Amino acid sequence: MSSYAFWNNKGGVGKSFLCFVAASEYAHRHPDTDVYVIDLCPQANVSEMLLGGYFTSPDALHFLMSKTPRATVAGYLETRLNSPFRMVADVSPYLCEPREFNQNIPENLRLVCGDNYLEIISEAIRQTSQLEIPYDSWKQVLTWGRDLTVALRSYSGDRDTVFFIDCSPTFAISTQLALVAAENLIVPFIADYTSRLAIENVLAILYAITDPHTAPYARIAFAKRAKEEGLPVPKLHTFASLHLTLYKGRASKAYEAVNQTIMQMMDDIHKKHRHIFANSKDKPSNTFIEIPDFTSGSVLAATTGTPLHKLTPAAKNIAGEQVQLNAESLQSYRDALEKFVNCL
Repeated sequence: MSSYAFWNNKGGVGKSFLCFVAASEYAHRHPDTDVYVIDLCPQANVSEMLLGGYFTSPDALHFLMSKTPRATVAGYLETRLNSPFRMVADVSPYLCEPREFNQNIPENLRLVCGDNYLEIISEAIRQTSQLEIPYDSWKQVLTWGRDLTVALRSYSGDRDTVFFIDCSPTFAISTQLALVAAENLIVPFIADYTSRLAIENVLAILYAITDPHTAPYARIAFAKRAKEEGLPVPKLHTFASLHLTLYKGRASKAYEAVNQTIMQMMDDIHKKHRHIFANSKDKPSNTFIEIPDFTSGSVLAATTGTPLHKLTPAAKNIAGEQVQLNAESLQSYRDALEKFVNCL
């Protein structure tokens, strides 16, 4: 199985939307593979889109959260809290079929739904990881997400599986569970200075790659403890530059300039730390994918829960507003997404 976490230590970059369209497209193109989306972001944005969009998903979310146990990722984690150091034998109660609520979603895509309750139980999860007995309680709790992927892999039997895991931008305990569950890390970003700082945070938190100012904190950082306790962290797989502004088919100079500085930064890090990259032989700059601006299309896809392969260019009425989806813009985004999915 392969697993991909979508994370950047900065919100608002389009992370959840990319997870939604990429997982849906992957499922559409690989009907013989079970595609699992695990939503470990308390905002549950990717779940909203998969369950039909912002206008119809509330009923679906309410239905799943009202079940006993909650048919969500929080329901699974609450069960783990009750028996912290024993795996859950049957995880099917926490799984849903988005196609039952949204006919646009491929039938081989399954969802462990997000849940705002995740925020409420996070402190309990954190405190459980700090128990003195057993001695490895931190490691055992941090692998709850990975245990879930193992159980889902077993649930799929002989079918191939792939996991798309959406994370909260903050490095909360739920984000830690998500990252430990993933083999590969997708880093979506907007080409601006704050995104560069957020990527630097990713490097410091996960791999203890720091500057002289932050180096003293690396001694007590997550990366150091994970290494000491043999806890795996994902390798850097792909950098997705989102909302790329194009002019006459080319990136604007401002975006291109920042993109280049981030690419150079990662290439420089690669020279000394090849082991943190999924494709250690290739320059990281070769794994940067530019995904153009898709404002109208993303609004339409997100609000209606429509994957990219189902979108058609036309004027659509969304909540009383006319949204025009241009054929050229749609094709440009499809080409970029195809390139991205081909990397997975």
